[in-house]
Amino acid sequence: MDWMPLLSTLSGAVIGIAATLLADRNRWRREEVRHALEVRREVYTLYVSALKAAGEEIRAVALGDHMSGSARDAAVREAVRGTGLYTASERLWLVGPPQVVAAGNEAFRSLRLIRDSYARGMAVGAAEEAPLIAQRRKAMAALRRVMREDLGIGPLGIE
Repeated sequence: MDWMPLLSTLSGAVIGIAATLLADRNRWRREEVRHALEVRREVYTLYVSALKAAGEEIRAVALGDHMSGSARDAAVREAVRGTGLYTASERLWLVGPPQVVAAGNEAFRSLRLIRDSYARGMAVGAAEEAPLIAQRRKAMAALRRVMREDLGIGPLGIE
């Protein structure tokens, strides 16, 4: 009996199956990378949006009229809690690479400095507000830059 045709058929089947498995595995990897990128994009958007909302909320509180310093302090802190910033921050810690988490922490810290200053009674438009705002803008620009790099998006060049 001639085994060559049988061996050729069997080898062809093994090669075909192996090629299909390899192609499926590569497709699965690409899909996983794509999904991870989408998750990071969503987390980054939520975090930056929460930072922005928190900044606007504390500014609105600082513009308001509060009877006492403790009432103002409580209102400013509650304004930040209501934006979902702490949850967004935890999500960033879970999925962000170290450089994005570090930049996110710096942006959060710069917002916290403004929050604490408003809570202590700093007026909107006061001289001591300007360097805090500049520091926050710089931190936000750095955060957006590293997020864009991580997502494979080029720099804006406008910040």
